[in-house]
Amino acid sequence: MPALTLRPVERPRDDDAFVEFLSAHEFPFHMQPRPTAEEAHKRLTSGIVDGPGAFGCWVLADGEMVGIVTLEDLEDDTALIDLRLAEDARGRGIGTAILPVIVREVFDRFPTVRKLEGQTREDNVAMRRAFRRAGWVKEAHYREGWPVAGGQPLASVAYAILRSDVQSGTTTPVPWDDEP
Repeated sequence: MPALTLRPVERPRDDDAFVEFLSAHEFPFHMQPRPTAEEAHKRLTSGIVDGPGAFGCWVLADGEMVGIVTLEDLEDDTALIDLRLAEDARGRGIGTAILPVIVREVFDRFPTVRKLEGQTREDNVAMRRAFRRAGWVKEAHYREGWPVAGGQPLASVAYAILRSDVQSGTTTPVPWDDEP
């Protein structure tokens, strides 16, 4: 496994690289599977990496850019993660290995965040496995919650990790059968 690190996206220095990365790769399990350069630029200028409550980092493997992670709602106690890996970086265990690095970065940099959450489509088996292997817990299964262009909606599956669990080295179970 290569050494995995994060490097904050710096604007405007990284603007062209951000647009190039998003528009050069296909992300089949995202709402926009292949953003155009114009769409990627619009996403960037909307503040996705540096707006209020937002932060973006490059995912580096042995210093080579292999992905990007954007975080939203960092002013709240629950932040949201969006991880995108380059096509040639998938299937190598990078998703599972980078998640703890992201968790440390968020919990160290943003002390008011107590929970980090990510959602993916039900058919994104690789990301679902990555979340579980990295210690995240499935918290929700939103039936028909993910629109699919030209097709039936799929379920959106939510995973999360708690700051308190990371600090204690434990996992707080979800009380699925708590109704009296």
